[in-house]
Formats: sequence, structure tokens, C-alpha cells
Amino acid sequence: QFVMGNEPSMHIAYMYNLAGKPWKTQKRVRMLMDTWFRDDLMGVPGDEDGGGLSAFYVFSAMGFYPVTPGVPEYQIGSPVFSSIKINLPNGKTFTIIAEDNSQTNKYIQSATLNGNDLTTTVLSHRDLVNGGKLVLKMGARPNRDWGME
Repeated sequence: QFVMGNEPSMHIAYMYNLAGKPWKTQKRVRMLMDTWFRDDLMGVPGDEDGGGLSAFYVFSAMGFYPVTPGVPEYQIGSPVFSSIKINLPNGKTFTIIAEDNSQTNKYIQSATLNGNDLTTTVLSHRDLVNGGKLVLKMGARPNRDWGME
């Protein structure tokens, strides 16, 4: 059972990545953010007592999510922003660029991490904290081949 306002199930949209259907993660994550996190009276689903719902939105809006606690990796979804800079405590910056990003262009067509092709849906914590640049080329139709490694 999936309930967006229930913290233990927030990772479920990202499970499509692990099932070999990353385009479904991209579609579902955007739908969840658009439907459940709005700027009106219904803006946050459920009981936001520990920050989990806000954390889901912030991570997902940046384009990745820590699916498994204690495992130093993130699953890539579909960022809302065209550009994000994360200023790290070590003085480095991790930048995410989503080229041609829009509400319609929510599907990853290709990706590079620090100039190298990224063909997996996994972003390691080490890559993030070392700083660098993740570039996602976005499009309106799913690329069913991207993220299959």
C-alpha cells in the first residue's frame, strides 16, 4: 500500500529504477510532487512531524533521493529545477543541470557526471560530496534505454 503522507512509503516511486523502468520513476515522482506538494491549503500531505515529507520533496525536486537509509547512494528521479547548486561543507559545490527541463520535459534522455556518460540511475554519496556536475538532458518522451545498466 502506498500513501504519500506516510513516511515509510516515500521511496516506492524510486523502486521503478531498481525494477529496470527508470522512466516510470521519472513520471511518478513528478506526478507525486505536482499532486501532493502544492502552494495552497493542501500543500503538504500527511503529518509533517519529522521533516520526512519536506525532505522527500527537496531531494526529489533536486532530482535524486536516498532510497535506503545507511547506504551511501541516491536514486536519480526527475528534477523540477533547471539548475541546482549544493554548497558543500568542504567548500566544494555539486551542480545539477537539467537541460530543456519543463513540466512536459520530465524524462531523462541522457546524463553525464563530471563529463563522463552516466548510464545508471545511481548517484553515489562520494561523487556528490567530492563536488562536480551532473548534467541531465531532458525530453518529453521516455528514453526507455537510459539508466538500464
